[in-house]
Amino acid sequence: MNIFNKKNNPSPLGILPFKQPIDRTAIFLMLMLSVLIGLLLLSGDRTAPRVREFSWENKQIGARDTGFLLTFFRPMNQSSVEENLTLEPPLPGKFSWAGRRMAYTLKDPAPYGVTYTLKLAGATDKYFGENNQYKGTPMQPFSSSFRTRDRAFAYIGVEGETESRLMLVNLSSSESKPIPLTPKDLVVTDFKPYPGGDRILFSATDRSIARTRGTLNQELFTVTTGLNPQSPGEDSQEKQPAGRIDKLLDSKDYQNLKFDLSADGKIILIQRVNRSNPGDFSPWILEEKLPPRPLENQQGGDFMIRPDSQSVVMSQKQGLAIVPLKPEADPVEFLPKYEQVLGMARDNSAAAYVKYNSDFTRSLFILDNQGVEQEVLRIPGSIISVYFDPRKDKDNQFQRLYCLLAQRLETESYKEQPFIAAIDLKKEGTRLVGTIKPLLVLPNQLDTQISLSPDGLALIFDQLVTSAKPSAGDSPRNSGGQSIAASRLWVLPLLEIPADGSAAKVQPEELPFAGYHPRWLP
Repeated sequence: MNIFNKKNNPSPLGILPFKQPIDRTAIFLMLMLSVLIGLLLLSGDRTAPRVREFSWENKQIGARDTGFLLTFFRPMNQSSVEENLTLEPPLPGKFSWAGRRMAYTLKDPAPYGVTYTLKLAGATDKYFGENNQYKGTPMQPFSSSFRTRDRAFAYIGVEGETESRLMLVNLSSSESKPIPLTPKDLVVTDFKPYPGGDRILFSATDRSIARTRGTLNQELFTVTTGLNPQSPGEDSQEKQPAGRIDKLLDSKDYQNLKFDLSADGKIILIQRVNRSNPGDFSPWILEEKLPPRPLENQQGGDFMIRPDSQSVVMSQKQGLAIVPLKPEADPVEFLPKYEQVLGMARDNSAAAYVKYNSDFTRSLFILDNQGVEQEVLRIPGSIISVYFDPRKDKDNQFQRLYCLLAQRLETESYKEQPFIAAIDLKKEGTRLVGTIKPLLVLPNQLDTQISLSPDGLALIFDQLVTSAKPSAGDSPRNSGGQSIAASRLWVLPLLEIPADGSAAKVQPEELPFAGYHPRWLP
């Protein structure tokens, strides 16, 4: 047999001729695909551009969330994106770009308790063909939603089952009825919400001890609120039920007095007095998972942690001092001119200080982080509380302060009339001028406390009635130690205040809860 028979082995090199239909079809398809790939490479990728990531998608944002990011799969025609992006309801802001990433910065904090929808359709990618003619490809329509945090606040109850208990009210909930966060056997004296709103730091004394020995045995705790904000940039957390309590600090060897919580929620500063040596009193630092330690070489009195969470303003004999909390913070700085710090801007750009004058008046100064100071108010009376309005003007300058003030009355005995006021701030040359606008005159009760909502749209305040009769040590008491017989809570909506100096048309709304010391959750 001829082993080189062509029918059995047509090619000595083992290469088969292209005689089968399937071979011809495969070769044809390969050639066609090669042509198409070449044309695609020459003309560019014409698939529709898409949004790759939206930083607020399905998140709950707070007042500290000032802007979102949109990241695209390819460079975009920026003007087409800006012209076609919509937010419902509207949120004024400004655009900025870095490559394929677009940032949208809000002009003002977004109102709480609202669901927003972002839509983008009709925008095109950044592509230019021959003669620089625009040939952008329309993007795939994009729609997503996010929500602002619930409008919620906490307070201390004064009646019945709620007496001296920490209570939570969520105004964004369908029921909006108070939820007790602490048990009946704890007498709550003070509290500070954590920045996420998911927990509250509070001081309390066991009721059986408070009834006989008062509240000087208060310990420090945290309690969950049941809220789960799902903030941007943070991993999703499992929702915790309301009322879960953890003890942070006991009172065995030290009395625990005033405390403050840093803006980042990582540092607690608390004034402590040694029970065996009352002359040993100083602020202590308490950080998560670390034992408490004294703030070195500091005694001082009243204090307030600055928004940078790096330092604290502390009253001392010679005035005020800015003291570092962390090694990397700036060194000690003295402010001998002032006696009190009452408020700080959330971005740490300015603070409100009080100066006592020789003519028995008090002055309110604004001191910015560049060291520029300006007197914006002088009053014959008291300056009790100051809040910076988070809403700013077009030049990113503060427009307004909200204050609790007390005007001295011209009577034989010394009396003061408390009132809530707005102070409008305006630059005149290099000077900052304040114009005071009373909003609401209050009953003659200086124990009133106010709290500005994080979105700057409402004030909440209490109205106490004290009792002259002796009461048990576990009964609610004001800052002067008097027993609180009753207390009402009010919300004051902050509508647009007339610029012509006429009276503002704001009316407070009484809430159906009896309590005092209200504070909005961040």
